[in-house]
Amino acid sequence: MNGLNNSIYCIVNVINSLNTFINVIVNVICGLTNAINGLKNGMNGLKNTIDGIEIAIDGINNAICGIENSICGIKNAIYFIKNAIYSIDNSLYCIDNAIYGINDYLYCIDNSIYGINNDIYGINNRFIAFIMSLIAFKMP
Repeated sequence: MNGLNNSIYCIVNVINSLNTFINVIVNVICGLTNAINGLKNGMNGLKNTIDGIEIAIDGINNAICGIENSICGIKNAIYFIKNAIYSIDNSLYCIDNAIYGINDYLYCIDNSIYGINNDIYGINNRFIAFIMSLIAFKMP
């Protein structure tokens, strides 16, 4: 009976050893699963970090574009001011030319008045000459 009892103990010990071995394998598999999950989480964290860096780079690029657009806006404002100054300058030249034109027109009117005045002097001188010739004919 002792031998049978020892045999049963041996079988129980073998079963317990197999159970322990299976538990070790299960624990190893769980450890591997946890390691794989940790690695996946690490990869996700790395991916999120890379995404964050990409977003930061996009933000920096957008800021640079904003600065470039501001500089372009300032340059366009300067060109607009320069064009406005050129336009005012051209307007002043036009006004100056208009004043010269009016001045020339006034000289023309003045010359016309001198011409009319000279015509009146000419008529007057002819009339005086006519009167003098009448007087000369009447003289004995």
